[in-house]
Amino acid sequence: MQFEVFLSLFSLIILASNGALFKTRQRSNIGDKNGSATHRAYRPLKPLKTAFCSKYHLLLPALFFPSLLMAAEEAAAVNPVQPLNLTQHWVGYLALALFAFAYFLAMTEEVTELRKSKPMVFAASIIWIFIAAIYADGGMSEQAGLAFRSTLEGYAELFLFIMVSMTYLNAMEDRGVFENLRVWLLSKNFSYRQLFWITGFQAFFISSVCNNLTTALLMGSVILAMGKNSQRFVTLSCINVVVASNAGGSFSPFGDITTLLVWQKGVVPFADFFSLLIPAVVNFVLPAAIMHFQIPQERPAAVMEAPAMKRGGLIIIALFALTIITATCFENFLNLPPAAGMMLGLTYLKFFSFYLQKTASHHNSDIINSEHLETHHIEGMAPEKARIGELLIKEHMITESQLHQALKAQEQQQAQENNQSFDVFQKVAQLEWDTLLFFYGVMVCVGGLSFIGYLSVASHLLYGSIEPTVANILVGIASAFVDNGTIMLAVLTMAPDISQGQWLLVTLTAGVGGSMLAVGSAAGVGLMGQAKGIYTFTSHLKWTPVIVLGFFGSIAAHFLINGRYF
Repeated sequence: MQFEVFLSLFSLIILASNGALFKTRQRSNIGDKNGSATHRAYRPLKPLKTAFCSKYHLLLPALFFPSLLMAAEEAAAVNPVQPLNLTQHWVGYLALALFAFAYFLAMTEEVTELRKSKPMVFAASIIWIFIAAIYADGGMSEQAGLAFRSTLEGYAELFLFIMVSMTYLNAMEDRGVFENLRVWLLSKNFSYRQLFWITGFQAFFISSVCNNLTTALLMGSVILAMGKNSQRFVTLSCINVVVASNAGGSFSPFGDITTLLVWQKGVVPFADFFSLLIPAVVNFVLPAAIMHFQIPQERPAAVMEAPAMKRGGLIIIALFALTIITATCFENFLNLPPAAGMMLGLTYLKFFSFYLQKTASHHNSDIINSEHLETHHIEGMAPEKARIGELLIKEHMITESQLHQALKAQEQQQAQENNQSFDVFQKVAQLEWDTLLFFYGVMVCVGGLSFIGYLSVASHLLYGSIEPTVANILVGIASAFVDNGTIMLAVLTMAPDISQGQWLLVTLTAGVGGSMLAVGSAAGVGLMGQAKGIYTFTSHLKWTPVIVLGFFGSIAAHFLINGRYF
């Protein structure tokens, strides 16, 4: 974690220094006889226009949708004044320092116990206060306000999309959908090697519609339950789940924050994301195939539990699928933001929640008052429970009447648990608000740094002097140290002029690059906490070369299969 913090701070310092070098080169062109404009540093009482910034930098536009790009063009037509270059001004340096310090506090959340959203939102606010003050001093306050509103609009669309997705996931968790899956796996008496692949593939496909942290924790609970007697199985399976979760989210438009940002930006159409399926499979399967031979060949004892899914669980799964379809149709056929379709999908869940509330008490009374429990308990029970009941009666430990009463009480309790009322607003209240507010801080900070001019400098350095393929691979490697959502947001804000194949490549690398280190993704951090002392940073690091092999294997597969996009 200390290395991650150091690298983040170091990269920000390099970014600032590169900005200074870039300005030095620009000053040398002042006397150009061709009369080319010069991009000079800002002076508080004499704001100067920038020559290389186009009208699209006016509002930090088009973060997510083409409609935002059109709005930016209209605003630029009304106000042709270009943003100030503050990369060598004290406000620019202060913004870099604030962002670096806030990000440092966010990464040390486990140590300081300070929620990561608090420093990020504070830094975002202070950065824009100083930007707005400088623009107000130069009589350009309206331009700063428009830039902030553009960033805020992009965040609002992302927030609504994630809010609906999280609400559905919380609802499915409440109905026992994920617990039912866990119990099913525990009851099938699979071998360790079978469980290794089953949990890996389930993590891969579940993470294509569910965030990688939830997926990893679900699979982690199965791995820990089945691997009590094999620490090696637990360690390797946790690594496999981290890789699979990150890979699975990289080919689905709504599987990971990186793909969601790219989809909402509009640079890659919805259907084209699935061209990354085979490269993502390679990224997961290649290291898994090598780790397979280190998995014990034993077979753990099956755990017999009765799978229980509360009333409405399957319908909520169907409604979530319908919501995703709705959001896709809004984007592809109506040219409306996917967030609008997700909000319509939220009403599906709201109406179903109303139905569950109105029918819960009636459904409970029907089950509890049923008189069909007297003669069919033993015959209707699962074979294992029936044998236990018969054995207890045979050994005179309990009477048949006592068994019937115990089973009836158990069934009544189960009925009450399975059919309790459901309130959708409780699921909204249970969202990861700290994460949502943290990303607000990140987006607003990145928007401020872009408006200052640092991302233009970084874009020129990264995509102007380096081959796009190399640059996108470096972005993927950097995502092992810095949050991939932050990395992808920065790339999208730079808006490099690259082919769709390169956009797919950076989507892939930023999505799977976090698998290289245990701290490179939320899935790895979550599993380190869940399997504390067994799955550790060091145990993951031992297999990093194998994971890197899968990383470059997926890149090769992308160029081989998706050459038509370049």
